[in-house]
Amino acid sequence: MHSGFVTRWLAVPLLALAAAAGADPLQVPAPERQRRVALDFPHDRAALADRLRQRIPDADDGDIDRWTASGALQSMVIGDERRWFGSAVRNLLLLEPAAAARAVPPPAPDDGPLYRAHPLHARWVSDAAAARGDDPLAIARIDPRRFRVTHTVEVEPDAVPDGATLRIWIPFPRAIAGVQEAIVLEASTPPARVAPSDDLQRGAYLEAIARSGEPTRASITYALTTRARIARLDPTLARPLDAAERERLSAQLGERAPHVRFSPAMHAWSTSVVGAARNPVDVARRLFEAVAAKPWAVAREYSTIDDLGLHALRARSADCGEKAMWLITALRLNGIPARWQSGWQLSPTDFDTMHDWLEAYIAPWGWVPMDPTHGLLASDDPALRGFYFGAVDGYRIAFNEDWGQPFSPPKRHARSEPVDAQRGEVEWDGGNLYFDRWRYRFEWRESE
Repeated sequence: MHSGFVTRWLAVPLLALAAAAGADPLQVPAPERQRRVALDFPHDRAALADRLRQRIPDADDGDIDRWTASGALQSMVIGDERRWFGSAVRNLLLLEPAAAARAVPPPAPDDGPLYRAHPLHARWVSDAAAARGDDPLAIARIDPRRFRVTHTVEVEPDAVPDGATLRIWIPFPRAIAGVQEAIVLEASTPPARVAPSDDLQRGAYLEAIARSGEPTRASITYALTTRARIARLDPTLARPLDAAERERLSAQLGERAPHVRFSPAMHAWSTSVVGAARNPVDVARRLFEAVAAKPWAVAREYSTIDDLGLHALRARSADCGEKAMWLITALRLNGIPARWQSGWQLSPTDFDTMHDWLEAYIAPWGWVPMDPTHGLLASDDPALRGFYFGAVDGYRIAFNEDWGQPFSPPKRHARSEPVDAQRGEVEWDGGNLYFDRWRYRFEWRESE
């Protein structure tokens, strides 16, 4: 078990404008969206070349042109100038083996230990089989782990006038029976008000007074117990939804603009992947494996993407949220209810990251988790290889069971992240404060 706090400060470029008062918090005004795009694509060609040669010293203009044309070096024309993504070089080394082979030093894996086959996966498969016993439909909830987390938001000095009240939302774990339990708010500064447990994007709300020349901080500390969740999806036991299930789950079966749309492109791709399969487990598995095969890379801010699912389908790479939304769309298109989950991925080491995954409703099991970003593990054992099809590890904290849902209390101005809720949100009477005016720190430890 890991002991001691894992600490990480994260921040983004310096520039922000307040959103118009009274706007729908899930709708980002066009000028602000354009500004956010510019923040995500900060490099002109000279800056991109300099950053590229720090990793690939012999890279030349021909390399830049070729990799840009292929999409391996991500770029966008803004105004009349081509600009490159802030993580363009990092993503290039993930997407282009020839570039990675020329990197000095060679790139090292930057994902966590549970993104590859790990001894814990084998143990969880064995323990889950024992927990299910003679019931093949049981979803095993095993290996309880206790975590303590401190999540801090720090607003930069003079981001708002002296004496202004900052309204701050920090994500807080949802109560999920058998999966996330014994959730306790241990401390908060200033005092926090925790949203009801049934909020689909749950948070703690705090107010702090800004002082001239000083950063403004807010933090919460909480503890919770999590468990791995593992189903064994046997296609011979699967059945179609009955009429009552279809009516009850209608919201998780349909389109939901802007990110879940049954577009012609999605229809065509789904048909090519699913083929003649009709069994729900077989259909879901084919879609899961196809989405999992898309390379992972850093994505731009979701508030600047029109349709996450379609964007993931068309792009050369996709991050965890894009993959989750893509699979949700494809499952729903094929009559399989699906819903979003997201929060934070922890690990047996000091690795942690924001993370998104999903749940699919497959009768007769009910809701089962799927993580197409972890995807298929490298193993000859089918139970290990397909671990994340119907299972997730317990090294994760779920704050959200849907996307784009209202906060408690409601936000008054456009959100920095209108889809997900993992870092936090900050506003004042004058408008929203985007991520470039504040940073956050996520510290955690696992109890012995």
